[in-house]
Amino acid sequence: MKFQYVPVLIAFGIGGLVVAVFIAAGMFLGPRRSSPVKTTAFECGNPPSGPAWGRFSVKFYLTAILFIVFDVEVVFMYPWAVLFRPLGVFGFVEMSVFILVLALGLVYVWRKGALEWD
Repeated sequence: MKFQYVPVLIAFGIGGLVVAVFIAAGMFLGPRRSSPVKTTAFECGNPPSGPAWGRFSVKFYLTAILFIVFDVEVVFMYPWAVLFRPLGVFGFVEMSVFILVLALGLVYVWRKGALEWD
């Protein structure tokens, strides 16, 4: 009973060893020459313009959060789709309520103008 987690600890140990080997290999085998061109900020192939620590509009963050929320919620639909028939009518009603709540959230966000780009 007390040795049931030994395989998990071995897996973590092997994972940590692989990470340590890759970091050490990068430190010993990687180039160390630095130049002003290498230390500048890279902006999609364009020369840097303005400070690197500029402010972004809150629309970017809001869009990212909304994407994550709706993406995570959609993940809950996959197990339901796999077990659709065994769940029967009860599962269908529960998922319908879930989708209705998601739809109401989307309508709310849409009406607030969070999806608009000015």
